[in-house]
Amino acid sequence: MSLKSWPDYRAVWRWHFYAGLFCIPFVIVLSVSGLIYLFKPQIEAWNDRHFDNLTLTIQRRPVSEQITAALAAVPGSTFSSYELPQGESSASRIVVKNETGSIRTYVHPETLQILHTVPEDERFMRWIFRLHGELLIGDRGSNLVELAACWTIVLLISGLYLWWPRNAKGIAGVLYPRLFGGSRMFWRDIHSVVGMWISFLALFLLITGLPWAKFWGDYFKQVRNVTGTAVAQQDWSNSSSRTANPGSGEHADHGGSAGKGQRRDAGGTKKRSDAPPIDPAIIDVMVANVQPLKLDPPVVISAPGGRSKTWSAKSDTANRPRRVTIEMDPKTGAMLGREDFKDKHWIDKAVGFGIAAHEGALFGWPNLVLGVVATLGLILLSVSGVILWWKRRDKGVLGAPKPALNPRLSWGLVSIILLIGLCLPLFAASLALVLLAEWLLLRRIPGVRNWLGLREVEPSLV
Repeated sequence: MSLKSWPDYRAVWRWHFYAGLFCIPFVIVLSVSGLIYLFKPQIEAWNDRHFDNLTLTIQRRPVSEQITAALAAVPGSTFSSYELPQGESSASRIVVKNETGSIRTYVHPETLQILHTVPEDERFMRWIFRLHGELLIGDRGSNLVELAACWTIVLLISGLYLWWPRNAKGIAGVLYPRLFGGSRMFWRDIHSVVGMWISFLALFLLITGLPWAKFWGDYFKQVRNVTGTAVAQQDWSNSSSRTANPGSGEHADHGGSAGKGQRRDAGGTKKRSDAPPIDPAIIDVMVANVQPLKLDPPVVISAPGGRSKTWSAKSDTANRPRRVTIEMDPKTGAMLGREDFKDKHWIDKAVGFGIAAHEGALFGWPNLVLGVVATLGLILLSVSGVILWWKRRDKGVLGAPKPALNPRLSWGLVSIILLIGLCLPLFAASLALVLLAEWLLLRRIPGVRNWLGLREVEPSLV
C-alpha cells in the first residue's frame, strides 16, 4: 500500500458514511434535548409560575422557621440548601435530603404551608439534563454520548473536506442550495450547504460539552494533575453520582445535614453521622449577609457536608463568568472568603466561558440564537443525510460508498487521526476496535462483507 500526502476523496466519503450511520440517532436525541435545555430558565419559570405569584399580607417568616417546616414535611430528612427568593411574591425553595435523595420543597414564606414537594431528579429540566448528558443511564450513558460526540467531530471534519469546492462553477450548491434542480440535488445541497454553515458552531458545542463527559472529564483531570494545573474542586461535574445534588452536581461537597444526619457504613447499615448537628437558625444571619451583595440569581446557600466544613453561598447563574462563591462561618454566619470568576485558574475560566456559551447564556439572546441555529441545523443535517442514503443505496446492501480498487494510505489522514486520537482517547480506542473487528471478522464473512461494502482481505495479509 503506497503513501500519499492527502486523504483520498472516496476514503473520506466512506469514513463520513460509517460515522454518520453510528452518530445520527445520537445527534438527533442530543440536539432535541439540547435545544430544550437552552430554554431552561424560561421553562422552569413557567413550571414554577404557581409558586411565584403568591399573595402575601405580612412580612416573610424567618428562613430558619421555613427550613423547620420543610424538614417536618419530609420525615427523616436533613437540610441541604436554601435558594434566595427572586421576587417578593415567590415561594421559598428549600432542598432537603433523605435516604432516597434530594427533595425540593416549596414553602409559603408567610404561612409556612408546604405548597409542593418534588425529588430533584424528577423535575423536568433535571430529566432533560440527564437525557442530554447520559441518556438516563448514568456513567455508561455518558460514555456513549462522548463516543457519539467523538465520531460526530469526525463526521463534521470529513463533511467539510467533502464539501470543499474542487470543480464548482459558481457558488450555487456551495454557499447556498439549489432548490429547483430535482429531489436528489435539493437534498444533496441542503445537506452540504447547511453542514458548511453550521459545522463550526456544532464543533464548538461538541468540544465545550466534553468536560461533562465521564471518560474525557477524568482524562482531563489526569492531564491537569500531570501538568500541575489541577484545582481542589472544579466548577462542574462529570459523574452521574453527583447529578442528583442541587446545582447539577456542582455542590457535591455541600448539602450536608441539619439535625440528625445519617450515613451508611461499608456494609450499608445506617448510622449516625460524625458531623455535629447544624443549627438552621444560623442561616438567618447568612441570608442577611448575602442579600445585600446582589449576586446573579439563582443564589443558593448550602450547608456543609462531605469534605467541606463551611457553609457556602453561591450564584448559580448560567452565565458562569458572573458566578461568585462565598464561604461562611458555620457558627457566626460571617463571610470567610469570596471567589469570583477572575480568581479561578485560566483553564477553569476557559472551560467556564465554553460551558456558558454551550448553554446559550454567555452573551445574551445572540448566544441563544446561535445555539438554536446549531441544534436545528444538526437535526436537518441528520434528516437530509438519511434521505440521501435512502435514495442512493442499492437494494440488498447497506449502501456504503464502494472502496477504491487501489487504496492508498495518506500522511494527511494518518496525522489527523493521530491528533484526534490524542485529544479524544475514547475515539482512538473505538477506532482500534472497529479496525480489528473489520479485519479479523467482518471482511472474512462474504455475506457480511458484501452487505457492509468492505474490501476482501488481501491474500498476502492472511
